[in-house]
Amino acid sequence: MQMLAHSLAGIAPFAAYFVLSLVFLLLFKWIYVIITPYDEWKLIKEDRNTAAAIAFSGAILGYSVAIAGAAKNSVNVVDFIVWAVVALIAQLIAFAIVRFGLMPKLIERINNAEISAGIVLAAVSLCVGLLNAACMSY
Repeated sequence: MQMLAHSLAGIAPFAAYFVLSLVFLLLFKWIYVIITPYDEWKLIKEDRNTAAAIAFSGAILGYSVAIAGAAKNSVNVVDFIVWAVVALIAQLIAFAIVRFGLMPKLIERINNAEISAGIVLAAVSLCVGLLNAACMSY
């Protein structure tokens, strides 16, 4: 019984980090949809645009990896919040890099359901998330 109590001693911090992670994930989703000049939900739900689904999924996965790194390496909840915001900004910068640097016609290509554009955006989002998470190991 004592072993179970010891194991469950970390349930409150787990709950705090997990709930905050979900809140930040929803916040990221909301901000990302506002920042992108196309309507992901319309493209995915109504138009069944695979390129948009791939790009959006990559962005969410990339951000999830980054906030997982923040949760693992933070020293307290405030530290986690700071690094979750840093990760959010990094993911938005990743979108800007693809949109304005690597693929200037990204918006048009996503709207036209070009899967290659969605894959490139997803890959960059995942790479930035992985690098972001790795760099949070201070």
